[in-house]
Amino acid sequence: MAPANKHPSAGYAPAFVSAILDKALAAADPGGGPLVHAIAGLQGTGKSTLSLQLEELGRERGLAVVPLSIDDFYLGRAERQRLGREVHPLCATRGAPGSHDVPLACAVLDALAHGKPTTLPRFDKIADDRLPESQWPTVHHADLVVLEGWFLKVPPQAPAELVEPINGLERDEDPDGTWRSWVNRSLADDYPELWKRLPRMLFLQGPGFEVVPTWRWQQEQTLQAQHPDRKAMDQAQVMRFVQFFERVSRHALATWPAIADDTIRLDAERTPL
Repeated sequence: MAPANKHPSAGYAPAFVSAILDKALAAADPGGGPLVHAIAGLQGTGKSTLSLQLEELGRERGLAVVPLSIDDFYLGRAERQRLGREVHPLCATRGAPGSHDVPLACAVLDALAHGKPTTLPRFDKIADDRLPESQWPTVHHADLVVLEGWFLKVPPQAPAELVEPINGLERDEDPDGTWRSWVNRSLADDYPELWKRLPRMLFLQGPGFEVVPTWRWQQEQTLQAQHPDRKAMDQAQVMRFVQFFERVSRHALATWPAIADDTIRLDAERTPL
């Protein structure tokens, strides 16, 4: 694959961001706590960028918009290594369903909904571990909470769909399907409690999974540029990493249009169509 440009930093057009914020706020319950608005889309879609733009626009309007990512709730490295020993070696790699602290995510959303001072977990992707709790920021008030993630509300697959490997990672490192079955059970058993806390969801629909390796490599180049004194993943590592996401990603693309409240199609340059 040819080298890719860095992930665009300009973000979405202001009018687009304003329309997303207006619609999210209009759906809020006037008598309740802050609305939780979910943004779903595959890796590299620009979910985090949009979340930060919503935060900034909210600040300009005098509103506290709190952006969160499903990535903030990754299990720490030691816990994933335990899963790697006890369940399957692939469980030690962050990313797939099963590698998140779902009870913590639920607790954070509940605390924000009740207006309590809330510490927000942070994950260091280069160190591949959670930051110490002493470095987690505290939020005292939220008018809107935006949770973005690459597999939000995705249902599990039928067992028969797991039989055939979908890529080289599954074929070579999970030949008997132990890992992908564990991921699927996690989707079925662990995440519904979190999905219940996401009353509305926007789906940013990219062209397809085929663009994800390029978009994910752009993300990694941007991360490296932001931390020039540290070592992010190289391109070969990124190409292997995206294989952990492929099965659930393709299933997400097939199921999200019927699940999301709003769907916005994007072209290969992430321009809304």
